[in-house]
Amino acid sequence: MKNKFHRNDFSGIISLKSINLLLFLSLFVFVGCQSSSDPLPYQTPENSTAASGRPIVFLSASDLAAGIRSGTFSSHEVISAHINHIHKYNPDLNALVVIDEKTTLDRARQADEALAAGELWGPLHGVPVSIKDHFAVKNMRITNAFTPLSDQVTDFDATIVKRLKNAGAIILGITNMPVMAMDVQTFNPIYGRTNNPWDLTRTPGGSTGGGAAAVATGMSPLTIGSDLAGSIRIPAAFCGVYGIKPTENFVSSYGIFPGLTDKNRRTIRAMASLGPLARSIKDLKLCLSIIAGPDGYDAMVPAVNMTPKTKPGYKELRIAWSDNFGDVPVSNETRKVLKQFIDKLSDEGCTIKKINPADFNFIEVWETWGKMVDLQINVTLPSSARFIMYTLGGIHRSKSPLLQMVYPATYDKFIETCSKREILIAHLEQFLMEWDVFICPVTTQPAYKHLEPNDVIFGYNIYDDPIPVDEHQLNYWMANAAYTAPFNTTGHPAVTIPAGYSQDGMPIGVQLVGRRWHDMELLEIAEMIDAVAGAYREPAGY
Repeated sequence: MKNKFHRNDFSGIISLKSINLLLFLSLFVFVGCQSSSDPLPYQTPENSTAASGRPIVFLSASDLAAGIRSGTFSSHEVISAHINHIHKYNPDLNALVVIDEKTTLDRARQADEALAAGELWGPLHGVPVSIKDHFAVKNMRITNAFTPLSDQVTDFDATIVKRLKNAGAIILGITNMPVMAMDVQTFNPIYGRTNNPWDLTRTPGGSTGGGAAAVATGMSPLTIGSDLAGSIRIPAAFCGVYGIKPTENFVSSYGIFPGLTDKNRRTIRAMASLGPLARSIKDLKLCLSIIAGPDGYDAMVPAVNMTPKTKPGYKELRIAWSDNFGDVPVSNETRKVLKQFIDKLSDEGCTIKKINPADFNFIEVWETWGKMVDLQINVTLPSSARFIMYTLGGIHRSKSPLLQMVYPATYDKFIETCSKREILIAHLEQFLMEWDVFICPVTTQPAYKHLEPNDVIFGYNIYDDPIPVDEHQLNYWMANAAYTAPFNTTGHPAVTIPAGYSQDGMPIGVQLVGRRWHDMELLEIAEMIDAVAGAYREPAGY
């Protein structure tokens, strides 16, 4: 069985595009395609409501919460400072696309009044948080970056939003994403393009690109994203911040993609995860402790012990690492930064070994990812949508290898794919019983220049041109998701940490992978590792 990537071996990420096409076709059948209007990014009001508050906007969410509780500053000061910061920098970045300034400031005043009366709402009392544009937020415009839903105002809160509000957080705004969160760049016909804060000519990644750019530049201390193939980890790496893709079903997905299906119906049950991005691992730990666990709506979410076991010392830490998944090349700079990161841990006395999981065939892993996504979506489509999908898939297969997986789902295929996935999960889980953490690249290279699609099908971007990675030419999806999608296939938690920088100053991240359901332990280990090997810094000019 081959376990190496070759130029024509795109089958693993093939369904990254096919699943996106499926979603668009199903939506086309149900709601129809409307012409897009001009992009409508958030517009700066004539009069800012706060003076500059740069020292405040770069504090962590944990420190902001502590400062509000202690009276060092008020929630109104914090929110005002962030709004003013957004006024100044968001026009260039287009990271936040919806802000209800009056409601947000009113809520901040209420937070201050409550605290003065001795009422503490929770661990994030009065702290601003931003939300990706595919989570329901009551009385806010949530579009899924999809033109037919461009005027949608949702009438309920997703579980993840409700829990943040119950913890005292104030929803500062909505962050940009690609159409239906289905790209690793961030642009759409409603709001336009989001830029990377380290270089405006480059992508911030996707699909949580708006959130990552907002966190990196001090426009939001904490943001919520989603990850089906790297959509938290890739933007975190490209923008130089921290992010966690939790174990699948660690966090309820109730309220995601409002307006597309009945809110009580799940479109995907495996491999997708919801989680935070922040400027510190401490904030990831705080946020995950708030949003995780069963909610009575999402039956796939179990109750999990959130108390990590005793943190090991550096000399007790067992670290496996790799810079090669199935011979998909990473850039020389990425390899160099990862090796320097590992060397710092070796200097601390950690047990280190360069090794990949045994019997973990990466071609099979990528193929299984694609098949699982197809099988969770195909069967939900009406016959008319399936007919259109297969017809267009046949037309474009010769044009793009990414559509090779657009085939009718069968019961036998579903059982076979689920069985293969369970075997892959077991292989990685057995491997991680011998190692405390597995460290590897997030992507093949740092953030690249904005790319335009070769074609658009029902609003979905088709990329035929390869992406250069040093002297190599890689398929678009393999260049972006070859190192992230495997851990969606297996559902394991993975944390992105800023590890270093390229010669031209772009952030390079690494990801730390831990055992399923041991997310808090993984974050404890990540915090230890970050303390001696991490390389977080703020981008200049903000």
